[in-house]
Amino acid sequence: QLRVVESGGGLVQPGGSLRLSCAASGFTLDYYAIGWFRQAPGKEREGVSCINNSATYTKYVDSVKGRFTISRDMATNTVYLQMNNLKPEDTAIYYCASTRSLYGGWCELTWNWYSHYGQGTQVTVSS
Repeated sequence: QLRVVESGGGLVQPGGSLRLSCAASGFTLDYYAIGWFRQAPGKEREGVSCINNSATYTKYVDSVKGRFTISRDMATNTVYLQMNNLKPEDTAIYYCASTRSLYGGWCELTWNWYSHYGQGTQVTVSS
């Protein structure tokens, strides 16, 4: 069964850092693109970052460029989202999602482009 499970959320002060993990099971990252999304209370869901199946292409929403970095570890079949210099506006539930993309050289920050979704992890940035 294909699953992605997020972890690593928590409470952090502005300017702090967190690393979110998206652990994949039931499939190998070699054939799947992974995306990170977030949804704050009262706001629409937003695509944050994604990485393609070969880890040769990454994409970020403008508001996190230079602060967030997406990466993956094939040994643990996990995708990470390193979040630095966090701001209160980064507060949200963060979700990871996967989609099979064997020949794709790109990824999308569109929720419906993905086929499997995690349950989310809460990130709160507050002093």
